[in-house]
Amino acid sequence: MDEATIANYQPVIGLEVHAQLLTHSKMYSSDENEYGSLPNTNLSVITLGHPGTLPRVNRTAVDFAIKMGLATNCQIQRENLFARKNYFYPDLPKGYQITQDKTPICYGGHIDIRLADGSTRRIGITRIHMEEDAGKSMHLAGETETLVDLNRAGVPLIEIVSEPDIRTEEEAYAYLAEIKKLVQYLEICDGNMEEGSLRCDANVSVMKKDATEYGTKVEVKNMNSFRNVQRAIEYEVQRQVEILENGGEVDSETRGFDATSGTTSGQRSKETLNDYRYFPEPDLPPLIVDDAWLHRVQAALPALPQQLYARFTGELGLSDYDANVLIDQKEVAQYFDELSRLTPNAKAAANWIMGPVKSYLNERALELADFPLDPAQLAGIIELIDAGKLNYSVASKQLFPYLLEHPTANATGAAETLGLLVKADAGELQALVDQVLAANPAKVAEYRAGKKSLTGMFMGELMKLTGGKADPKLANQLLRKGLDG
Repeated sequence: MDEATIANYQPVIGLEVHAQLLTHSKMYSSDENEYGSLPNTNLSVITLGHPGTLPRVNRTAVDFAIKMGLATNCQIQRENLFARKNYFYPDLPKGYQITQDKTPICYGGHIDIRLADGSTRRIGITRIHMEEDAGKSMHLAGETETLVDLNRAGVPLIEIVSEPDIRTEEEAYAYLAEIKKLVQYLEICDGNMEEGSLRCDANVSVMKKDATEYGTKVEVKNMNSFRNVQRAIEYEVQRQVEILENGGEVDSETRGFDATSGTTSGQRSKETLNDYRYFPEPDLPPLIVDDAWLHRVQAALPALPQQLYARFTGELGLSDYDANVLIDQKEVAQYFDELSRLTPNAKAAANWIMGPVKSYLNERALELADFPLDPAQLAGIIELIDAGKLNYSVASKQLFPYLLEHPTANATGAAETLGLLVKADAGELQALVDQVLAANPAKVAEYRAGKKSLTGMFMGELMKLTGGKADPKLANQLLRKGLDG
């Protein structure tokens, strides 16, 4: 299908994101919630749906759901009812899922996403509701049997349902990235799509650019990365446009995505709400979120990505690029936030984190939590450079590695011990300048003949003689005076 034809259509995309919550126990029982346990070990009669067993709501899971609602500008439902959603899965022992139907705990919110061109788009959040996960069916290569692991059955989930406000694959990617950052900042989900703790289904339709009604919606499943969500949407848009251009009709169905071929394929006709036979969960009373509960959760919210972005770009004057890199991971953003309060040079602080600190961590496959220097030590290095007592090259190549090996030392004391502080004696430096010029008469002649680019070479030779300890500003002044004289 050519791009000109596709351009006549407007994709309409809504995303449903399931996030597994990082609680110690399951949604409606005290069974352990732990990824990677031996199959069928985190079970009890409640998870297995034995007759006469009664569920009980996990209060921490409710806290986490409220946190996500507040972070996405939602209204919080004060009287929450639970419902049974009936459908058959071999890995759902009860034969129904306890979820929320008509009273999602969060509703009517939005998040703002930032695109590559610097523009922003607001994506509406229809609802966030609490429910439990199903178990996991496994099909081993070469085996005809299906194995079922029920450890995941009953694990707490929130489902975040967007409005159909997304119009491109890029916007879908940016929206998912923002959701992932939020759940990680809130520490309610690890955001790992590969392990299934963050899962996304995409509802995709297309309509003519001048149309007023949405087209028929198709739900796409089985996408385990942000990139695969993009690919699935791109393929599905092309497929639907081709059907419509050939005079056909798009079927409302659930389709799976094949990451190897980059295509989708039909799985089943799309269920309607009637198919699920929702009815109130008789074993759970209404859950009331009062003012005290709501205020307690609200008071515990950390600084969120967009708040930090606004501070980094506004108050601290960082570029859009720098701010986005720093807020991408909560630990990095918090480290920089603390560092920026210890030094007036925010740009230097950002450069150190995105440069030497990041290189150190990447080379050793470490997380920032494993970084041995606290922000005060890094601020000490920046202070020495800004005061002209140390140049950046010496700081990054000698002082920084030394402090990494001696993390209890402070920057000034270590620089003095190593003899790294800048030599500011003009007389001593002038003698070394004269020595450099005397050793390179041919180059001096070339410079005076107009080859001004040789200044860097002379500066390099001077720094070698001083061991990198010369005041760069003073050294440059003396060199130019000698060369121009």
